[in-house]
Amino acid sequence: MSRLIVVSNRVAVPGTSSAGGLAVALQAALEETGGIWFGWSGRIDPDDSGQVHEHDAGNIRYITVDLSKRDHDDYYNGFANRTLWPLLHFRVDLVDYSRITYAAYRRVNALFAEKLAPLLRDDDIVWIHDYHMIPMAKLLRELGVTARLGFFLHVPMPSSDLLAALPQHERLFEGLSSYDLIGFQTERDLERFQDYVRLFGRGRVISHGILETRKGKRLRAGAFPISIDTAQIEEQARAAAAKVGVKRLATSLSGRELAIGVDRLDYSKGLPERFRSFGRFLKRHPEHRGKLTFLQIAPVSRGEVLEYQKLRSELEQLSGHINGAHAEPDWTPVRYVNRNYPHPTLTGFYRLSRVGLVTPLRDGMNLVAKEYVAAQDPKNPGVLVLSTFAGAARELDGALLVNPYDMDGVADAIAAAMEMPLEERRDRWETMMAVLRENDITAWRRKYLAALREPI
Repeated sequence: MSRLIVVSNRVAVPGTSSAGGLAVALQAALEETGGIWFGWSGRIDPDDSGQVHEHDAGNIRYITVDLSKRDHDDYYNGFANRTLWPLLHFRVDLVDYSRITYAAYRRVNALFAEKLAPLLRDDDIVWIHDYHMIPMAKLLRELGVTARLGFFLHVPMPSSDLLAALPQHERLFEGLSSYDLIGFQTERDLERFQDYVRLFGRGRVISHGILETRKGKRLRAGAFPISIDTAQIEEQARAAAAKVGVKRLATSLSGRELAIGVDRLDYSKGLPERFRSFGRFLKRHPEHRGKLTFLQIAPVSRGEVLEYQKLRSELEQLSGHINGAHAEPDWTPVRYVNRNYPHPTLTGFYRLSRVGLVTPLRDGMNLVAKEYVAAQDPKNPGVLVLSTFAGAARELDGALLVNPYDMDGVADAIAAAMEMPLEERRDRWETMMAVLRENDITAWRRKYLAALREPI
C-alpha cells in the first residue's frame, strides 16, 4: 500500500502535543500505511526560517520546520488568521488584506513545499489540510511532484462573490486546481466552490463533484463531513461522572439544570448573540428563572489580536449585565470561564447538562455539537440547541435548529429544551446517535482516502 503523507500547519509530534480527535485520526491513518507527518514545528526562530526537525515513532516520521518571527507574524497571524479566517467565515468586514502578509503566506508555503518535495515518492498519497496550505499543491507540482495530492478544508467555503472580494483571489484559489481531490465539510460548501470555479475561475462543472479548469485540467471535489470518535466520547462521559471537577459542578448547581456552551473565544462562534439570547430567555420565560444556570467555557485564543480583546471585554460586560439584572442571592444565571479543561472533564460537563448551546454564526462543522450528543446519558439525554449555520446541522436533525441572529428564537428553543418530555428527548438523541455511530472519525478519514486513491 502507498505511503500516506499528511501535511498540516501543526504536527502532533509524540510527547509534545495533546492530541485532539483529528490528530488521533490522522495518526491512525499514518500507522496503517506508514508515512510522514509534515508541517510547522510550533517553534519561532527570531531570525531564520527553515530549520528542519525529525522524529521517528514506529513507522511514522514526524518532520517539522521552524519559522522566523517575521514569517510567523505575517503568514500565520497575518494572512492566514487576519485575512483568510474572517473571509472564510463570511466576515468580509473583518478582513485585513496586505500585500506584505500575502507575500509571506506564499513564501512560507513555498518553503514548506521546498522541504517536502524531495521526501516524496511518485506512489505516495499526500493529504494536505486547511486554509493555511491552499497553494501547496501548485507549488509541489512546480517542483516536479507527481504523487496524488488531496486537500481538506476544515472551515466553511463562502459564496463566490465573497471570495472574489479578496485581492488576487484568482491566483490563490487557482492553486486548488492542482489537487486531485478537494474535500469540504458539507454539500453546501461543495456547491459554493463549484459556483466559484464556474463564475470566477472560468472553468466548468462536468458533473456533480467533477470539475474542469479553464486550462482543461480535471479534478474531483466532494463533501466529507468530519466527525468524532463516538465510542470513545461515550466511554469518557460515562467515566467522567466520578471526576472531582464534574462532582463539584453538580454540587454547585444545587439541583438546578445546566445549559453549557464550550467554544474557543472567536467572533465566528456567536458568543455575544448567545449571551443576549440567554438574557432574552430569562425575560420571555420568567417561569424558568432560578431553574437553569448557563455555563460558558471560552478559552482565550489569539489574545494579542485587537478583535479578540474586544470580544472578551464585550462578553464580560454582557455576563455582568445579565447577572446584575437577574441574579438572586443563591443563584447566578451566567458563569463565564476563560480557562481550558481536560477533555474527559468536558465530556462529563456535557453529560451533566440539560441543554447544549452550539450557536455559531458560521462553522465548518463544529465537533462540540457531536461530542455533546455522544456524551449524553441514554436514559436521560439533554437537548442540543444548534445553529443552522454550523455544518453539523446537516447531520444532527434531532437538535433544535435555530438562527443565532434571532434572539427570541434561541430563547424559545432554550425554553423548549427545558420543557421537552423525556420520551421526545430520547427519540431525538437516538436519531442523532445512529448517525454518529455510523459516521465516526474513522469512517470519515477512510472515506476521504479511498476517494483520493480513485482515478478521476
